[in-house]
Parts: sequence; C-alpha cells; structure tokens
Amino acid sequence: MCVVIIGIAGASASGKSVLAKNVIKGFSSDQVVMMSEDSYYKDQRNLSKAQRNLTNYDHPDAMDHQLMAQHLTQLSAGQTIQQPVYSFHEHLREASTVKMKPCKVLIVEGILLFTQAHLRDLFDLRIFMDVPLDICLIRRLERDVNERGRDLQSVLGQYQATVRPGFFNHVSPSREYADLIVPEGGENPAAIELLQARVAQMLTQA
Repeated sequence: MCVVIIGIAGASASGKSVLAKNVIKGFSSDQVVMMSEDSYYKDQRNLSKAQRNLTNYDHPDAMDHQLMAQHLTQLSAGQTIQQPVYSFHEHLREASTVKMKPCKVLIVEGILLFTQAHLRDLFDLRIFMDVPLDICLIRRLERDVNERGRDLQSVLGQYQATVRPGFFNHVSPSREYADLIVPEGGENPAAIELLQARVAQMLTQA
C-alpha cells in the first residue's frame, strides 16, 4: 500500500492537532490516519521523576526521531507498527503500545518534525502553523492545566525555560522547509478546505 505522509509543524499549542483532526473529518479511518510526534518522546525510565521534570522537551534530542522515521518508513512499505504511548504526567513511555496499520494518507503533527533532514524528507507535504506566541501560551496553559494535570506555575516555568527558547532555536527556523504556511490556527476554514481537497486528490493517486 502506498502511504502519503503530511507533516504539520509549528509552536506548541499553535493548533497542529486541531488542524489535523479537522482535515481528517469526512474520510474513513482506513484512508486517513493521524499520528502525533508526542508519542515519540524518548523513554527516561532510567531517570528519577525529579530528573525527568528537568528534561528539555523542546529540543530535538528529547525525541526518538530515529524510531519515528523507522515507523514512517515501515508504514510506507505497507507494514504494521507498534506505536509508543507516552505519559505526560510521568514523562515516561507506557508499557503498552498502539497497533497502527498502513493507510493511504497519514497526517503527522509535532513541534520538531522539520528540524532534522532524515525525518522531514519523509513528508510529501510540509505545513507550518503561523500563530502568535501569546495565543499559543494561553492555549498551552489551558491544555496543560485542564488536560495534563499540570499546575500553573510549572507550566509558566517550563515555558520561560525551554518552550519559548526552543521555539526560536529550533521550531521557527524549520519554517523554511514548509510547503504551506497556515495562519490563525487549526480552525482556519480556508486551510481546512484546501487541505481536505488536497487529501482527496492524494487518495485518488495513492
């Protein structure tokens, strides 16, 4: 089976996953599937919880991009993979995995997808979310406190220490590799319509 792979990168909480979810609406699950780069944070079972809390999760070194590239290559070859499951609360990979079968179009979202050549070269279409950082911070606060069990002070501390510097050092420079820039976030109706039409076209060619 031929797999077309679309990458969506951008700042944390810029609307990457929202855009991906909006695009895949209307397509069957055996045709279009979504994957998150977050699943590929490196396992840190050899570190204490206190040490794991100090890890810079906004640096490419925090990601197991080698495994991710391997899995994308396997999916492209028609092979089923066992995708890692990551716990944001514990900063660990869980013992269980999720079986992912090949599909016709795979949409991958993540902040650091385009930072390394061996990974970004696997994408047939590269999209970058262009959203002001103050909007991203507000969204990140709401998400991490309400959905990931974080407290306000820890979210703000991490943002100042690693998230904002990581954006300027790694995420923003990777914008130059994008084929399409999407402003306003994942609810941008023009972008959704454009990408749905592109995915439909890809499905006829896959």
